Parts: sequence; structure tokens; C-alpha cells
Amino acid sequence: MRMSKGFKSVAMAFIVLCLVIVTGCGNANGGNNGGNEASGNTAASGGKGKTDILFWTPFSGADGEFMKKIVEKYNSSQDQYKLKMVVQPNGEYYKQLDVALSTGKESPELAVMHVDQIPTYVNKGQLNPMDELAATAGVKKEDYVDAPVKYATIEGKWYGIPLDVHPLVMYYNKDLFEKAGITAAPTNRAEFEAAVEKLTDKSKGVYGYVLPTLWPQQFIFPTLVWQNGGELWNGTDVAYNSPEAVEMVQWLRGLVEKGVSPGDVQQDGENTLFLQGKNAIQFNGPWMKGQFDEAGLNYGVAPVPQIGKAKQAVFAGSHNFVVPKTVTDANVVAGIGDFLKYVASNSMDWAASGQAVASKAMLESEEFKALEIQSNVAKSFDHVQFAPNVLNWATISDPIWGELSSALLGKKDAQKAMDDAAAKSRQAMKK
Repeated sequence: MRMSKGFKSVAMAFIVLCLVIVTGCGNANGGNNGGNEASGNTAASGGKGKTDILFWTPFSGADGEFMKKIVEKYNSSQDQYKLKMVVQPNGEYYKQLDVALSTGKESPELAVMHVDQIPTYVNKGQLNPMDELAATAGVKKEDYVDAPVKYATIEGKWYGIPLDVHPLVMYYNKDLFEKAGITAAPTNRAEFEAAVEKLTDKSKGVYGYVLPTLWPQQFIFPTLVWQNGGELWNGTDVAYNSPEAVEMVQWLRGLVEKGVSPGDVQQDGENTLFLQGKNAIQFNGPWMKGQFDEAGLNYGVAPVPQIGKAKQAVFAGSHNFVVPKTVTDANVVAGIGDFLKYVASNSMDWAASGQAVASKAMLESEEFKALEIQSNVAKSFDHVQFAPNVLNWATISDPIWGELSSALLGKKDAQKAMDDAAAKSRQAMKK
């Protein structure tokens, strides 16, 4: 499916990078029905009945139905706890969460949070560590993909249990590949450049790779910078105007100058052409699967080629389960642990949404391995990197995207654009 506006806004608010990248999270208003239960509310007096647990998610698009299935199956699997899932519109999710956590009114007892948001909420003192809860429930760090667990472990405490990892991936049109005589997806710069040349047929309006000038550059640009040995943050300062980063901007613009991409692509233009069979390759996230399936495209998925000169790397997002600081009721905490233990071995419904799940037990299952697209997405897990763990990174990094767009459209020199982005970021850091 085409990346929703809701998810884009979250990803932009990150490095937006997604959240990205995000998800894919949709933009329909999920409402807030049934979300008024107090912490530790038990359905009947005297400790009888199920303990209600208020669970917030940003899954207001098609993916919400997959999470709803998991919650419904869990609620039916036992008679002690009842998760009451509330979907907040994705574009407003963190605003709503901030209000709830600050005021304590209708605050969730369990919430989904993008991994790059966790450091900010830990810094604000609004999240509980998950270590004790996880230990009691029999949930271990080694049960999950390493990257999100390490990122969500701050000063020795674990704050987020991952549901999935959604890296940038490469989609390609199998019919166009076959017509061009290309038998395998490119894995490096030389193969990629040779492929897009063969795939381009301007007389028919077909391009090897249509360069996006806006979203999802929030996933593409960091990927290329890291692959080329650069950084977005060097430990003390922004670093996206380094020679390594500028070279990647020049390389992207060079695709237009070589004629393998049109030069004036507007928002979602690359996806529109991919759906029309006029764009052979696009880099995007796992959330696109539903739209491509619905369109009946004959497409494949592979890891993003190593375009940079230094290493394989790919920008990713991750949805994590977190517990607000205000949650202290022992019954609620026990119920949350029970649910998370359940999800660790019962998340195939989430994989069906197009996501590659973070539970190693699920990843190693024959059922997951049989999912061609999702299992190919998971091949990138060893190389994923997340946004820099820097307070207020969304605000600091926001100038990148306008300046990068100017460079990719040929309106500004690459070095000048990234120098201007860095200067604007440093001004934001002073505020």
C-alpha cells in the first residue's frame, strides 16, 4: 500500500526519519471509544472478573485490523485479563499521548511506541523500565532481534519490547526485469547502475529508478550516508554535510542527469509510476506490500543494495510496547506481561500485515519463512540502524529534508544544500 500521510507525519517528526517510517500506520480516525477505564480497573468488585488493561496504538489504517485480531485472540485465550485496544489517529498519536501522560487522564497502561521515540520519553521520566515485568513474564532480551533491544536499553534498563522491525527495502518489477534480461536483484552500486540503465526505456516512459525528492528520503538518505561511511550525528554535532554524505546526494542527483530517472518527481510520484509499471525499482518500506498486492503487481522484494563504499547498512523503524510510569497496579502489570509473552509466540497475524516481526521464535518458524515478502524483509535485520539517540532529534534534523529536496531537484548544489541544512540544525540546537 502507498505509505499513508499519517505515517509520513510521524516519520517526519522523527528524522522523522518514521518512523518513518513508521508502518505502516494509516490515517483513518480510529476514535477513542472504550478508553475511559482507570488503571487496574477490574470488571467486577471483590477482585472477580477480568482486569482491564487500556492499550493504545497508532494503527489507524489497515494494519489496525491485524493488531485487533491479536488482541481479540488473546482476550479469548484466557479469563484473567482483557485488553481494551484504543486506536489514536497516527498523525496525532504522540500529541494525544503527551497529553495523557502529562495529565494522567485516560492514560494508557500499555502503548505502542516507535523505537526512536523511546529515549525522549525516558528523558521525560514517563516510561517504566520493562526488566522486572519481562523477567516475571518469562520474556528475555535474547528472544528478540538485537537492534531494537539495544536501542531501547538506556543506562542499563530496558524500556521497549519490540513488535517488529521495518527497514527500507528494494521493490522491483519482475516483468520489467525479465524483459531487460536481468535475472537477479542488484546487490551493489555497480549492479544497480547497470540494471537501471537496462531497465530505462524513455520512448515508453519507463525508468529504471524514479528518484523521490521528498518522502521516503527520510529512510533513503540515512541509509546511503551510513553505507558510505558517514554519520548523521558524530557524537557532538550534526554531520550530514560531510564528504561521505554529500557524495551520496550527488550520486542520487546523478541518476537524473544520466536519464534513468525523471527530474521533477513530486510526492508519491515514484510510487504512482511503480504501480503503472513505468518505474522498475523503488526503495520503500514493508508497509507497501498491501497496496502492491491489491494492485496485482508482479513484484519482488530484496535488501537495499550497498550503494555506499564502506558497508552494508539500512535505516529502519520499529514498533515497541512500552509501559507508562504511572502504571503501578500489580494486576495490570501482570496482565501486560502475560500479553507480551503471548505476542512473542503469537504474532503471525502481525506478519500478515506485511511486517517482519521482531520475535526470534516467529522469525525462525516455518510459517514465517513461508512468507516470501516478509522473510526477505527480515534479511536486512543484521544491518539495520535507527535514528541517532539524540534528544529532540526530530527538530534538529528537520532542515535536512527541504534542503535535500532542493539538491535532488537540481535547484541547489549538493554541498551548499547540506551545509545549509547543518547550519539550520545548529540554530535549532541553540533554542
